[in-house]
Amino acid sequence: MPRETIAIGADHAGYAMKATLAVDLAKMGYDVLDLGTNSDVSVDYPDFAFAVAAAIKSGRATRGILVCGTGIGMAIAANRDPAIRAALCTGGLMARLAREHNDANVLAMGSRIIGIEAARECVRQFLSTSYASGRHADRVAKLTHIELEAAE
Repeated sequence: MPRETIAIGADHAGYAMKATLAVDLAKMGYDVLDLGTNSDVSVDYPDFAFAVAAAIKSGRATRGILVCGTGIGMAIAANRDPAIRAALCTGGLMARLAREHNDANVLAMGSRIIGIEAARECVRQFLSTSYASGRHADRVAKLTHIELEAAE
């Protein structure tokens, strides 16, 4: 069985946290598709959010993790793609419920908002939780439907 590939990206504000999380992911047994940035030199966060979204949409990765200063910009940018359900999370419970109830496929976090241990817990919960479907399926389907209509 092939290992799951997780795409990860960050802007300059999230670079250090992304680098730490990428090492953690590899230690957890995931293949890591690191889409940058690779320093703390100022860059535009949408470029990295779009790259992670494209990797998921193309099938090069199954899920993604994005980090910027607040996580807000990354989540907004990634959610522009109809294939993406990015959730901004600040704690493990939010990450678990984002997967369980919303079938989120991208986790967005803010390095200026949460510390590395909270981020690690978000990642653990995000990656270990399955989508519950059931009563949530119709709601998630509505998200996809409206996004596809808007793309036409």
